[in-house]
Amino acid sequence: MKISFIEPAILLNAFAMTLTIPLTAQYVYRRIWEETGNYTFASGSNVSECAQNKSDPIFAFREEVQKKASLFSLQVEMSGLIPALVSTFLLLSSSDSHGRKLPMVLSSLGSLGTNIWLCVLSYFKLPLQLLMASTFMGALFGNYTTFWGACFAYIVDQCKEYKQKIIRIAILDFMLGVVTGLTGLLSGYFIQELGFVWSYFIIAVVLTVNLTYIAFFLSDPIRESSSQIVTMSCRESLKDLFYRTYMLFKNGSSKRRSLLCLLIFTIVIYFFVIIGIFPIFTLYELGSPLCWDEVYIGYGTALGSLSFLSSFLGIWLFSYCLKDLHITFIGILTTMVGMILAAFTRTTLMMFLVRIPFFFTFMPLSVLRSMLSKVVHSTEQGALFACIAFLETLGGVASTSAYNGIYSATVAWYPGFIFLLSAGLLILPVISLWAVKCIGWEEGSYTMFVPEEPCEHSSD
Repeated sequence: MKISFIEPAILLNAFAMTLTIPLTAQYVYRRIWEETGNYTFASGSNVSECAQNKSDPIFAFREEVQKKASLFSLQVEMSGLIPALVSTFLLLSSSDSHGRKLPMVLSSLGSLGTNIWLCVLSYFKLPLQLLMASTFMGALFGNYTTFWGACFAYIVDQCKEYKQKIIRIAILDFMLGVVTGLTGLLSGYFIQELGFVWSYFIIAVVLTVNLTYIAFFLSDPIRESSSQIVTMSCRESLKDLFYRTYMLFKNGSSKRRSLLCLLIFTIVIYFFVIIGIFPIFTLYELGSPLCWDEVYIGYGTALGSLSFLSSFLGIWLFSYCLKDLHITFIGILTTMVGMILAAFTRTTLMMFLVRIPFFFTFMPLSVLRSMLSKVVHSTEQGALFACIAFLETLGGVASTSAYNGIYSATVAWYPGFIFLLSAGLLILPVISLWAVKCIGWEEGSYTMFVPEEPCEHSSD
């Protein structure tokens, strides 16, 4: 018996992702610390002992470690750029005809292989440069963006009515908030009590369970509803993928094309800023004047993860009294305020409090995806999410690379500069959303592109 609930797969994948990212950032930081100088890395040290005197050698040493860690993260991200772009586009574009499970299975395999390699790397203390090899190999199978793109398309396939769709995505944000919050809270204790090797091993076990659920228990409505499967050569398949993506923008009126381009631009730029800044938070908190240990990093990550929960509550409440555009504006503007406040934060208490303006950070991503799915036909959802995931993969790698490069160049004279830059970049999606409003976006005006059907949760 197969079921059509994608939520367990999303939650398990979210657990693995939100534990892997801070774990790897702190592992890289610690390895570079140990290889750069003779200072011992004091795990669980008191943050009040952080050196803030610029004439103190440990102060300069911390800045050097931050620069090296930031530049190494840039190199790791660049190593997976090309294979991730190609695999994401091909897998998600082909999911319209070959089903949504294929990109989920392959990206889960890539994540599993990457974590097994990280487990081996940390156990044998192999050269840190080999981390690039795991990133490259994992990207060949897709990445987290590929997985999320397939999941969103899966949800859209099930839920054609617009309001149900946006609430369904918001519910996922709520569940993601619970999982990522707990994971962030526990990540520091994972490192302290289990170490990196066992932590990576646990992630690999979770990914194995997730892969088993997707491959053997999750149904695939797209593939099962196909009356026949047309066999095409590799060249014909590629041609068909590019043709359907081209038709996504060619079909319809000029107004639809304008809305589609503006909404995609908005979500990609916003995604660029959010994905780029989050890893910097960890480096910023590890450095002076905060000098957080792994437990404090876990507390900060858990508090930041509450934005999933608060974004769900925000969408649920605001959808009764505000239009989609207004909800999106609120999310972007509050995030902008959070960026400005973070740039001037110098104490642990303020760093915790500065997370509050970020509570609506994920509202724009959920609402914009729903707005985009509303513009196109149901048979174009795979091509749409392939296009979005392709641009998000490109934007994600580019943003992480750019942010790490800028942070390493500016950390010595003003660590908070990167947050001010982010606040400035968020003006771009505000302008593009204003253009969408001027063109004439109206609630319910594009539902003719998506046949209205009830949300389905069936068991085979």
